[in-house]
Amino acid sequence: MKHLEETPWWICDAEDENYCAYVDTDSNYFHAEPILRHRYSNFDEMSDKEKDNALEGVALEYQDIITNHYDILAKEAFNVYKFPWFEDRKKDHWLEMKTECVIRSAYFRATRRYAQWITKQEGVEKETLDIKGLEYKKANFPPVLGKFFKQALVDVLKGATQEEINIRIKEYRNQILDGTISLIDLGNPTAVKTLSKYTGRKARAGEMFSKIIKGAPAPVKASIIYNDLIRFWRLDGEHSYITQGDKIKWIYLKPNRYQIEALAFLPFDIPKKIITFIEEYADRQKIFDSILLNKLEGFYTDLGWSLKLNSYKEKFFI
Repeated sequence: MKHLEETPWWICDAEDENYCAYVDTDSNYFHAEPILRHRYSNFDEMSDKEKDNALEGVALEYQDIITNHYDILAKEAFNVYKFPWFEDRKKDHWLEMKTECVIRSAYFRATRRYAQWITKQEGVEKETLDIKGLEYKKANFPPVLGKFFKQALVDVLKGATQEEINIRIKEYRNQILDGTISLIDLGNPTAVKTLSKYTGRKARAGEMFSKIIKGAPAPVKASIIYNDLIRFWRLDGEHSYITQGDKIKWIYLKPNRYQIEALAFLPFDIPKKIITFIEEYADRQKIFDSILLNKLEGFYTDLGWSLKLNSYKEKFFI
């Protein structure tokens, strides 16, 4: 099945165009607009519903053609002939091609990473957005940024233009930079499972920070530093330390007097002094660039679009 994404020499000529968009374990997805345009000279005047119905008709037609061909495949490739337990059946095998759904538009990122706008499934009209495996759905992606990415994705699937998405990205970027969106919401969510592994010697008298063992992941380093600040500022009597296995958030910081690159916090128990420190030194630009922008750039590349932000004029150049 994987060969369908290529142009198999034993089926097609090398110069033939391949309309296979994606293959999964037991499913094939084909770009159907070319055949619909070939069959319907008024394709551009057809409504979306009419296009869906026409596409379903083509799919059902090819479903039967392929299922009939399975008779030859079963005998010549698998040596399957009539067996006693098939006496009451019309066919000699169980091989069957079946139309699953009509997809009005789709975005295929990689294997098991896609989004599809399903308008018909097994003959039943529906409006379903099926999203699997995309980066913004991961547990360590800030939900507030994931919500924005999802809406941009949905809008593209439903026909939004590049310029419309560009404008929304610019507006959302400004909301991140001007403080409209809370830093607590912008924090990277994760769980610290190796805190004890990378915590070295505790800070001694006159020292502020503990030793961090080389190789510590960024959220672990940020958590150790948070605990040191809680102790140094004598806030541990009222607030909790971050402990092994805790679910935390962490953010990047701009250059500061403590030379801290990132700081973690417990969303349910944030000292006011920590909030003040974060608000003063949070690197909102880096948060936007490293978490959301690089995902959007990958999305744009897949669409054949180009996304460039001028940080000085705050203007898109496409």
